[in-house]
Amino acid sequence: MLKKYRRTLVIGTLVMLLPVLAGLILWNRLPEKVPIHFNAAGEADGWGSRAFAVFGLPGILMALHWVCVLGSLLGDPKAENLQGKVFTLVLWICPILSVLLMALVYCSALGMDVNVEVIAPLLVGLLMVLIGNWLPKCRQTWTLGIKLPWTLADEENWNRTHRFAGPVWVACGLVIMACGLIGGAFLWGIVAVLVVAVAVPAAYSFLLYRGKVG
Repeated sequence: MLKKYRRTLVIGTLVMLLPVLAGLILWNRLPEKVPIHFNAAGEADGWGSRAFAVFGLPGILMALHWVCVLGSLLGDPKAENLQGKVFTLVLWICPILSVLLMALVYCSALGMDVNVEVIAPLLVGLLMVLIGNWLPKCRQTWTLGIKLPWTLADEENWNRTHRFAGPVWVACGLVIMACGLIGGAFLWGIVAVLVVAVAVPAAYSFLLYRGKVG
């Protein structure tokens, strides 16, 4: 399985190194302290050294990427089900996030006006819409999808739960994107939507398991 995705993994790793290259090009223009964390209002409230921003942040994302991919391909007893668009999303989440997040960090460090309170919900919402579109196609595995005791024990429960969850996640993603456009004051609304996205499919799956849903 690992050989099958070797080329994609190499390309993804190179994409995650692009922010490091950009940081080296911008090195003399970046301040000694770079904003690396932002509050709900989009204001920087955490800083790190220039070296940590340029090398550390992409490095952490790269390590996370490889742990997730290798854990899925080598540690999942149902790894043969990790195919198609769903796993393609896993392979590209961290590389794309690395480029987008580091672009925000660099722009903020250089004094550009960056609306983090708008951009972050838009990215989260878009990701949820993509996941929602692909959830119905997600085959039963131990590393991806809605992993509950009854979904892992019953393939029919797994399939029906994921078909149900798909539209729920799409709707929740669109609501989060709308909240981002309205403004950061809707942070708790975004959190509530995320809770709904997790709780509603889980409740449906449990009711299906108990025979309460036909």
